Amino acid sequence: MRAAAIFGLGCSPRNLEPFQIDDSIDWRAGMPAAADNADVILLCGGDGTVHRHLSQLVKLGLPVLVVPAGSGNDFARGLGLRRVRDSLAAWNIFCAKHNNVKPVDLGVITPLAVAGGAPQGHYFGSVAGVGIDGEVARRANALPRWLRAHGGYALTLTPTIFRFAPVRTKIMTPDHADGWSTRGDQPTILAAFANSPTYGGGMKIAPNARMDDGKLDVSIISSINPFKLFCMFPTVYFGRHLKTRGVESFQAERLRVETETPLDVYADGEFVCRTPVEIGTLPKGLPVIVHPSQTSF
Repeated sequence: MRAAAIFGLGCSPRNLEPFQIDDSIDWRAGMPAAADNADVILLCGGDGTVHRHLSQLVKLGLPVLVVPAGSGNDFARGLGLRRVRDSLAAWNIFCAKHNNVKPVDLGVITPLAVAGGAPQGHYFGSVAGVGIDGEVARRANALPRWLRAHGGYALTLTPTIFRFAPVRTKIMTPDHADGWSTRGDQPTILAAFANSPTYGGGMKIAPNARMDDGKLDVSIISSINPFKLFCMFPTVYFGRHLKTRGVESFQAERLRVETETPLDVYADGEFVCRTPVEIGTLPKGLPVIVHPSQTSF
């Protein structure tokens, strides 16, 4: 078997040592140029590393094992891979030729305001967001890596809550006449589009999201009092915010998002583009190696 290894920021071949248990496996560093150059890919890193390589991983179609070693590991968490030892358990089962490869969905963001040429879609694995989410992600990315990995998102969110001004946001879903119906058009603090249940290092923004249902779980927080938002924030870690007044949630396969002024769109903690955008899914777009206990997503 030929295994390719991809390393994110702060990772090195040392991260592979626990996985190199079989001398018959031919290890190669870097992204394979073609699908016939490898049989499996190990990706050591966090959500940002996964995000940056999704386009090529989709093209290759090879099984991917994520080793959570980043400041945010929400994509791996959705696959039952919370720690390195979980990935190692999944790897051992894969090497024993048991069937623990499952296809999962990916989100797709397509900018609508592109000058010249056809718009290019951008894949994401966990959650895309517009509003305060983008400002928090921008500030969190400027923190030292060790701080980002230990509550950096939460530390950044708290002061941003009292500074962020809601922006009028229109969210549309397809109608039966091949057009678009307005689902919401109001001042909005956050609109999140989730393929996996968590983001920001474990915040359950969409606790009911599944990674294999072909849909995105949408959470919209309207213009509410900053102090109320501050008090609501801890409930997001447990997924209880969905019961709060001013929070709307629903599922959709495709959406369009327009804002009164262009806003940054972030996904998996990375900047993607600015509004307006269309957001959809690529059903079963990526084969992944999952934890042995993970029977559903």
